[in-house]
Amino acid sequence: MLNFCLFNSKSVLTGNDKLDNSAVLIKDNKIFDIVTSDRLKKMDLREYQMIDTKGNYITPGLYDNHIHGFHGYGTDQCSTESILKMSEHLAQYGVVGFLPTLYPRPIDEMIQTIKACTAAIGKEKGAKILGLHLEGPFFSPEKRGAHPVSYLHEPSIKVMQKLIDAAGGVFIGSNGKSKTHISTMTVAPELKGMRELAIFCLENNINLQAGHTNAKYENMIEGFQVGILHTTHFFNAMSKLDHRNPNAIGAVLIHGDVSCEIIADGYHIHPKLVLMLRKLKDISKIVLVTDGLTPNLQTSGKLIANGDEVYIAEDGLFHSVKSNTIAGSTLTMIQGLKNLVEFGYSLSDAVQASSYNPTRILNIDKKGLICHGYDANINVLDKDFNLKLTMIESKIIFNNL
Repeated sequence: MLNFCLFNSKSVLTGNDKLDNSAVLIKDNKIFDIVTSDRLKKMDLREYQMIDTKGNYITPGLYDNHIHGFHGYGTDQCSTESILKMSEHLAQYGVVGFLPTLYPRPIDEMIQTIKACTAAIGKEKGAKILGLHLEGPFFSPEKRGAHPVSYLHEPSIKVMQKLIDAAGGVFIGSNGKSKTHISTMTVAPELKGMRELAIFCLENNINLQAGHTNAKYENMIEGFQVGILHTTHFFNAMSKLDHRNPNAIGAVLIHGDVSCEIIADGYHIHPKLVLMLRKLKDISKIVLVTDGLTPNLQTSGKLIANGDEVYIAEDGLFHSVKSNTIAGSTLTMIQGLKNLVEFGYSLSDAVQASSYNPTRILNIDKKGLICHGYDANINVLDKDFNLKLTMIESKIIFNNL
């Protein structure tokens, strides 16, 4: 088991702070310490493999909580091998952990996809699977976006139990609480029966986030009361702010304890709104995601996303060949991190939104920070956000130093 010392950095962005001219010590696969350059000179480092970061930034690795696919592989292919390929390719772009995200499909198909994704857990060669994100099937028909209405389902504990069983059922996690491999699920709080379903999910430690929702303000408040305290691609596919009823967007902005996924590509949300959100919310409530599609950065063949052929239009987004409507983003996490800074976020805040916040929202311990005892999941970035090194659980996956 190798120990590492990453030294000669410009700064260590810990995930919730910034330390200049410091080094990171990794011991027994965990972050051991952060030390100043002066302290480092006085230490006996013979047991460490030295890595010169050449004046670049040391940051936690990136975590993507909402991603359907990448580099030609995705959940829409219902294949364990595809999920493992996603893992490998994501690590080459600084992503150290992710939630394979399922589209709403007929329940039998969702069950098979859940089984395929769950079977990949523990076999990854790159980014680690932190659990699954079910985007549906309990959506509002009015805010379903590109998803067929026939794939949507009324809230049902019976259906939810089938999905949990497909993910391997309920087990006791490292914190001693019951959990499943379904980490989070996007739901519409206004649907009849959602309150009962939300309580059922809470009892199994499944996070819930409001999305694809046509909720009124009152519906959102009821959802908050049963633990729907996170939102899916905030501002998109939800009822708009109105002066007579704040609706979903207004409710989230009014209540400071509710957190938000954001797709920071400059198209899904105007950059000024991304910055406004930071002024209204504590940084701990903002989570960068890509909502990436299977053909993102695919290098050959037809571009297929959830069964629909797509192309990249002049706006930089995927559009449907059939209807020419927007199908999704071409964003990567590392580009999203760069965009947040360009939109006006501090570097430290942007790193927190893409590393610590995603893991904290999911109640995942010991990931997302450069802090004693945390997993050694680290990126080294230059001033232009080019990736120089990625380390996952102290294993060097990518090295361009």
